[in-house]
Amino acid sequence: MVILALVLPTWAGITYVGLVRARRGDELPAPRLPGLPRTRAKKAAWIAASAYLAGGALHLYGLSYMPFLFPEDACWFNAGAKVYPDSSSALPVSLVCRGTEIVPWWVNPGLLVLAVTAVGATVASVVFAVRRRRAG
Repeated sequence: MVILALVLPTWAGITYVGLVRARRGDELPAPRLPGLPRTRAKKAAWIAASAYLAGGALHLYGLSYMPFLFPEDACWFNAGAKVYPDSSSALPVSLVCRGTEIVPWWVNPGLLVLAVTAVGATVASVVFAVRRRRAG
């Protein structure tokens, strides 16, 4: 098993590098030039995109507790009671069965943190981009 996991991929990589060097005349490959440096606007945009994506995933996770076709099944699967939910809402994410909140406590604060981060990073990205264009 060790042969399959370690030795064969190593041997294949060494063989491939040898073939590439043989085609190029035994030279080392040309170094890759560094790309353009990331600006503050791009960094803020990446942070904003990541926060939007994580917030969407967290909201979908919270919505997985919600009743859709059969409301009594939401309480049955999540709380073990075959009853209709007392209340449910999508924002803030909430499902109450027999007076007990079913959705984990950390979902709504996490959504708030990610939303503030996403909006703040979006605004910062726009501000940085506008300042850079005005500067030259």
